[in-house]
Amino acid sequence: MEKRAALIWFRNDLRLHDNEVFLEASSKSTFIIPVFCFDPRYYAKNQYDFLNTNVIRAAFQLETVKALKEKLQSLGSDLITFVGYPEDIIPRIAQKYEVDEVYHHREVAHRETTISEKVEEELWKSRINLKHIIGHTLYHKEDLPFPIRDIPNSFATFKKKIERESFVRNTADYPTNFMTAPHLEKTALPTLEELGYSSEEIVLVSNKLIEGGEDLGLETMQMILDDPRGSEHDYTLLSPFIALGSLSPIKLYHEIKKRENGKKSKRFDKIIDMLLWRDYFRFMLKKYPNVFFKEKGFKKEQIMSKNDQLLFDKWRFGETENEFVNQSMQLLQKTGYLPYFARIIVSSYLVQEYNINWLKGAYWFEQNIFDYSPATNYGNWSHIAGVGTSEKDNMPIDWLKLINTHYPKGIQVPEDYLGQIN
Repeated sequence: MEKRAALIWFRNDLRLHDNEVFLEASSKSTFIIPVFCFDPRYYAKNQYDFLNTNVIRAAFQLETVKALKEKLQSLGSDLITFVGYPEDIIPRIAQKYEVDEVYHHREVAHRETTISEKVEEELWKSRINLKHIIGHTLYHKEDLPFPIRDIPNSFATFKKKIERESFVRNTADYPTNFMTAPHLEKTALPTLEELGYSSEEIVLVSNKLIEGGEDLGLETMQMILDDPRGSEHDYTLLSPFIALGSLSPIKLYHEIKKRENGKKSKRFDKIIDMLLWRDYFRFMLKKYPNVFFKEKGFKKEQIMSKNDQLLFDKWRFGETENEFVNQSMQLLQKTGYLPYFARIIVSSYLVQEYNINWLKGAYWFEQNIFDYSPATNYGNWSHIAGVGTSEKDNMPIDWLKLINTHYPKGIQVPEDYLGQIN
C-alpha cells in the first residue's frame, strides 16, 4: 500500500472524541502530522483598541492545547505547535513532510474563513488540497430539512422544523491510527509573554487555577449533568469547552438524552436550547455572510446610535447608575465569566439606556468573555440591538425585570467555576 501523509490543522476542535477531521485524516493516511498555530491576529488589537483575546482566555487556550498535545503524546503521536500565521506555517510543514492532503474543520465567521482561504491559496501553489470538513454544530448541515438558502430566519421556526424533521448524528468513532510521521520535529508551547502579553497582564492569571482540555471538559459535563439541582450556570460552565472544541455538542446532546431516558427535563431542555441557538447563529452566517458584524445587521437602514466614549467607559468598567450592571461588568473583566441572563441584562443596558453602538459592546465581550465564539457573541448582540436575523427576537428586553426575576440577591458565581477567581 502506498504511504500517504495527512496534516491535521487543529483550530477550534481541540479534542479526539467526535472529531471527524482527525478520524477521516487518520483512517485514510499512513502517517499524520497534527499541527496547531497560535495565530498573532487573535492576540492583536482591533479597531476599538481592544484585544481580540484577553490574557485569561489565552491562558485557557494554552492549557487546552497543552492537554491535547499530552494526550496525543500518550498515544504515540504529538501535536506540533507554532506561533505565526497559518498561511505561512501550514504550507511549509506540508511540503517538509510531503503531505498529500491537509484536513481542517470549516469555519463560518469572516476572520476565520479569510484565514482558511489564505491557507488554501498557499497550499495550492504546491498542488496540495485543503479538505474542508463540516462540523462544529449539533445538527449536521447535510441533515437539515432545508438548504442553507432556505433556512427559516425565525429561530422558533428553525428549532421546530429541525427537531421535528431532522436528527442528531451519533458521535464520530474514536480514531485508532496515531502513526505519526517519522522524525516529527519537537516543538514547545509558547508562553503568554511570547504571545505578546505584558507582565502586568500575565500577573492577572498568575494566581488563578486555569485548567483546560478534553478530559476536563468531559469531566465537567458529567459533573453538571449528574447534579440533580441544576442552575442557570449549567451551560455557561460548559460553553468554554464547546467554544474551543474540547467538548463536542453532539457528545453533550447524547449524554443528556441518555439521562432523560425518554422523559422531558426543563433543565436539560435549556442546555439543548443554547446548543440550538449556537447552531442557528452559525447557519445564519452561512446564509447571510458577515451579517452579525455590521451595525445595521439584518436591517436595511443604518441604526442611529451614539459614540460616547465617556458613557461606554462607565459601562465597561462598571461605573453606571445600576449596581447589578456594575457588579456584572466588574466580574466579566476580572474573570471572563458571566452567566446567560446577566449578559442579556448588561448588553440591553448599553443599548437601551446609553444608546451606544452595539458593535462596540460586542467587541468588548470578544476581548473579555471566557467562552467567546464569533457567531454566538455577535449574533446575540445583534438581536439585543434589534437588528438580528430572527425578527421576533429583536424586541427590546425588560432588563430590570430580568434582574428581579433571576438575580434578586445579586449575581452569584458557582464555587466550582473553572477559572478560580480569587
